[in-house]
Amino acid sequence: MRLVEERDPGVPVDAACLALNVSRASLYRSRRPAAPPVARERAPSPRRLPDAERQSILAVLHQPEFADQPPSEVFATLLSRGIYLASVRTMYRVLAEAGEAKDRRLQRTPQTHARPTVPATTPNFTAARRGWYRRARTSTAAGIDSTRGM
Repeated sequence: MRLVEERDPGVPVDAACLALNVSRASLYRSRRPAAPPVARERAPSPRRLPDAERQSILAVLHQPEFADQPPSEVFATLLSRGIYLASVRTMYRVLAEAGEAKDRRLQRTPQTHARPTVPATTPNFTAARRGWYRRARTSTAAGIDSTRGM
């Protein structure tokens, strides 16, 4: 790029770029670097709930009666009492903004159990719960029922 810029004034830009295998678009782009992106703050939505209403929703969701219930059940319970506080989705949004959008009930942590093993004492014999069983063979030509013990 620097060589194209330092060319003789009589040499056109097209010819210099072609001789040096440089794209003209890249040349002009390097002359004027892109402006850094401007970080604009989004304007709040005019339909956003006021902070007082958000706090009242959180206060209801934090009551001991509703502490372990999901917002859909809280919504249904309040609606059956004739109270409309907010939609289910709005309750989830308010909980998410407060950092509480997770499962609201107590849960047991996942358990790890030992893998059961079945010991084999001899070939084709394994120990089962109710005794010793011989694995079934497909020898029907001899007329032997191999599902019975020896």
